[in-house]
Formats: sequence, C-alpha cells, structure tokens
Amino acid sequence: MSHDTSFLSALDLADDQVSVADGRRESHAADWGASQLDEGVLPDAVVYPESTADVSAVLAAATERDVPVTPYAAGTGLEGNAVPAHRGISLDLTRMDAVVAYRPDDFQIDVEPGIIGSAVDDRVARDGLFFPPLPSSGDISTIGGMIATDASGMQTVKYGEIADWVLGLEAVLADGTVIRTGSKAVKTSSGYNLTDVLVGSEGTLAVVTEATLELAGRPAQKRGARAIFETLDAATEAVSDVVQSGVDVARIELVDGLSGMMANEYLGSDLPDAPMVFLEFHANHGVDEEVALCRTIFAEYALDRFETSAGETEMADLWAARRDLAYAVASYDAALDPLHPGDVTVPISAYPEIVHEAKRLADEADLLVPCFGHAGDGNLHYSVLVDRSDPEMVERGEELYAAIVERAIDLGGTATGEHGIGRGKREYLDLEHGSGAVEAMRSIKRALDPTGTLNPGKIFPETVDGGRVRDPTSGE
Repeated sequence: MSHDTSFLSALDLADDQVSVADGRRESHAADWGASQLDEGVLPDAVVYPESTADVSAVLAAATERDVPVTPYAAGTGLEGNAVPAHRGISLDLTRMDAVVAYRPDDFQIDVEPGIIGSAVDDRVARDGLFFPPLPSSGDISTIGGMIATDASGMQTVKYGEIADWVLGLEAVLADGTVIRTGSKAVKTSSGYNLTDVLVGSEGTLAVVTEATLELAGRPAQKRGARAIFETLDAATEAVSDVVQSGVDVARIELVDGLSGMMANEYLGSDLPDAPMVFLEFHANHGVDEEVALCRTIFAEYALDRFETSAGETEMADLWAARRDLAYAVASYDAALDPLHPGDVTVPISAYPEIVHEAKRLADEADLLVPCFGHAGDGNLHYSVLVDRSDPEMVERGEELYAAIVERAIDLGGTATGEHGIGRGKREYLDLEHGSGAVEAMRSIKRALDPTGTLNPGKIFPETVDGGRVRDPTSGE
C-alpha cells in the first residue's frame, strides 16, 4: 500500500534531502541479501537526513500520519534488514558520517551512524589506536549498520562483537523524542542498559544518530599463519582445542576445501585443495610463543603443514582469499545461486559437530555447500547452491539450509551470529528463544514504537488477519 509522503515538503529539509525518483527508490528496495530473499518493495520516498533534528522531524511527522520508516545506510545487509516491507519512507543515513568528537586519552570516539567503519580506524591510526570489532565488510559498511545488527567479524575471538565496544548512543524514538543511553565511563550500573537494548534491534526500536565507541591500542606484534589439514574434521577439532586451551589468537578462520577451490577460480590464487585454517596473532610481547603453542596443538590433529608470515604484504595476501570468499561462492557457477546466507554460531565445543553435520547433510542432499567462517567464536558461514529453475533442487536446498539452522539451535547456538534476523531469519525466533522471551521482545517494541512506525516487518514473524498482513508488534 502506498503512503502519502507529501508532508515531507513542509519539513525543514532541503530539496536534495527528499527524493521520489524511481532510481533512488529502486536502489533502496534491495540490499546484498535481497536476491536471496523475497524481493523488497519500493519505498514511497527516500529521505537523507543530515542531523539528529532532521531525523526527529521526519519520525515525528511519519508517526503522526502512520507512515512506516525503514532506516537504510550502505545496503550491505544479508537478511533484508534495511529493505522496506511496507513502502513508506527509506531513511538513508549516509550523509550523517561525521566524527563528532575524538578523545584519544580516553580511547573514545563519537561518530555519526553513516560513517564507514574503516574510516574510524583511519582517523585514530595516527595515535596508535583502532576499533577492534570491525567486520570483514568494515571498509564498505557503516557504523550504524553494524550497531543495528550487532555485527562481528574475524577478530571477535579476541576482541568481542560491536556491542562490547559501544559505550553509549544518541537515538531518536518513533515519536521524534531524542534520547541518550549509556555513559562515557567504561562502566555504569545506572538504570536499564538501554544501549544494549538498541544494539542489534535493526532499527525497529529507534534510529541511532550518534555512537560513543571505545577504542584499543594497536598491538606491537602481529603474526599471520595458515594451517593445512588432511581432513575437515581434524581442522575443526584443532580449532576447538586451540580456543579451549586459551591460545591468544586474534583471528582464526576456517576454509573448507570446496571454498578454497572456489577462491582459486575467482582470484586466480593457488590455495591447496584441502581444509585450511587462517590465523592472526596480536600481542605487545610474546607473540611468537603463542604461535608456537598453536602449532603444537594443531600438530595433534592430522596437520599437513603450518606456514607463518610476518610482513604486512604477506599478511594481506594471506587474508585476501578469505575476505573475498562470498564473491567467489556467488560467481562459481552461473547455473547455481546461493539460497540464503548461512550464519549460525554454536558453543566452541560444538563447532566440529556443526561443520560435520553441514557437510553430511550436503552429501545426503547431493548439493554443493561450501563452509567457512569465524571458527574461533563458533561461527559457521555456509552457502547452499541450487539451480533456481529446478523446484525439486530448491526444495532440497531449503530443507538442508533449515536443518543446519535447527541443529545449531539444538546445540545451544543461534540462527544468526552476526547478520541479524531481518526478514530472512524471522521463522527461527521462537525456536531459539521460546515464545515467552519473544513476547517480552514484542512488549519492548510496543512500548518504544506503539504505532509500528520503525522498520515494520522485521525480526518478528508477521501474521495474516482477515486477508490483511499485520505486524503482531503493533498491538492492532
């Protein structure tokens, strides 16, 4: 259903801050994951706020007129998080990309949500600082998007996820009210932790307009390594042992033989056709001892060889294949498409089991399923490749994809380690959390956004009522 957005002309916005052009609207009806989900719908208008006041004015006016608002930034999401489900306004925050304040003595920086993640690192590098939890897409995705999905990446095993590095937020509620959460102190026990409530809420509770991020000192020593194993089971068991043994590793990434082959075809690289683990070690002293300990543990698990690198160029080459794996998988075979972006995470002790199960199910279904991921925190990325013109193959693929998610939850894990729920994982919310917890989430949504203005159709499954699609969080 279209919504009347003519009221935007009465707000204090410049002409170039509002667009109803088809091209602009079409570009905001998709993100990276849109081709793997049901297509999004065109927003009725795209608005480019340039300040918190702009965001507040748009939300207040939209809520008063019952017009949905979907926050949008770089469009790098994989679960349709920022794709409108009910037209309305696409609120593009990319113009709000400033560094508001920088306090190197406190290891803190205040930024607007549209700033690209790597730009934060660039800004603080001269002081020997960095923002540790940046995901692999940190050079193309925004801080606001990372906060919305509570993103994480290759260095999570050592440094944690985005939520661990957000000290406070400025955010705008659906009715236009501006709030501040958290504190610039590194700890507080004052009141409800609204910062953590908003982190990971995917723009369904409020629109973040400023974030106070904690920074860390750059490690004095770095070492990279690649381990090649005889079997995939040996590789996953070795990873589990290294993490459980407390080896101080900053990155530990799994790449199965199939993924390596796909990377070779895409990049022209010469990775071995065997299971691999890519590693990086950070320390201020004693890094070589950590590398040696890791090598010793790996040697107990059918290790073929263990190679190290210390130079920046060597380490960049080492990580290039892993960073581009998503592109490699997508371009592997023109007749095959990835169904959905697999993104499960399990306790580290269960990591060997979930990887083994994914491969077993793939063999049983006779489908290609490359497996890779941030192994050190129990995260498995997998892609189920199917010919979309073959309904029976697609059905097998859907069953396989779901079986891996359900097994991860059964092992005490999660349906989504870092991509969020969006539209793609809504059906697993009850299974993972239970109906009582999900109803508590809905209560929070109703309390902060009683009209269902903010990003309707995300996170919670929708229901059909009298032939009309209804968001159950709206209370209607």
